[in-house]
Amino acid sequence: MGVYLGLDTSNYTTSAALYDETTGQVLMKKKLLPVKEKECGLRQSDAVFHHVKQLGGLIEELFSEAGRVTLSGIGYSAFPRRVKGSYMPCFLVGDLVSRSLSASGQVPRYAFSHQEGHIVSALYSAGKLDWLKEPFYAFHVSGGTTEALLVRSEGAELAVTLLGKTLDLNAGQAIDRVGVMLGCSFPCGKQLEDLALQWEKPVTGKVSLKGADCCLSGIQNQCEALFQKGAEKEYIAKYCLSCVEAAVAGMTQEIYHAYGKKPLLYAGGVMSNSLIRQSLSQKFGGVFAQPQFSSDNSAGVAVLASMAAQGESLQPC
Repeated sequence: MGVYLGLDTSNYTTSAALYDETTGQVLMKKKLLPVKEKECGLRQSDAVFHHVKQLGGLIEELFSEAGRVTLSGIGYSAFPRRVKGSYMPCFLVGDLVSRSLSASGQVPRYAFSHQEGHIVSALYSAGKLDWLKEPFYAFHVSGGTTEALLVRSEGAELAVTLLGKTLDLNAGQAIDRVGVMLGCSFPCGKQLEDLALQWEKPVTGKVSLKGADCCLSGIQNQCEALFQKGAEKEYIAKYCLSCVEAAVAGMTQEIYHAYGKKPLLYAGGVMSNSLIRQSLSQKFGGVFAQPQFSSDNSAGVAVLASMAAQGESLQPC
């Protein structure tokens, strides 16, 4: 039984985590990338720069709190999704640091997708890692991805089949753009949720679906129109989140209809929203990650490194 380091350097957050196989516990440190006021994200070159500045300090904090630790392996996010052409420069920082630590400590390292990390961190936080024994549905809903997936475990690898997706904006992008318009700071999810909770009346959002695919650019357009008409910020915030919930609910219903019911997981930063979680739970049940494991984090790749070290189908990088 060993201890595994996980590194994730997404376009939102720098994160490092330790997973202890013996105790099953995760110790994690993470820090948002700084974004200028009224902007909706970072250029990749800026994200890389901030990761370089932040990751070393986070690793120091992590090992200082953990005490004396001997690593058995390292997992890192190497690309957004495990599909051909999936690439973001920000993940090169985690690649570089993991390569250096692997060489200096003579321990294996394992490459995973950011999406795989989200799925496994959600399962871990919900106490559902045993779901990997059978196929299940997973929604990955964030600023960079809005997808419905069929997930199967094949040895130490995850086999992911795409069942539904956004055809334009991602859910997190819509939330951030509306949030910035309303004066929130990027990333806007928590502040937009706080605004929405102040509107006590029911709100029903509208969204376009094409089978299990969704079109989310209309959310931004509708909210901009409401803003120009002088609608209250609290109402606009709740309307925006209601639209996102309607999209995910519609996709879930379509997948159930087309493929039948299976265990259902909701992961990704958008799924930490209390209004969306409450509504989806009432309609479908399902399992959600704890909020700190919903947003970008490195816990999943640390757990995956442990799984890979015990398996045969994932080889050290």
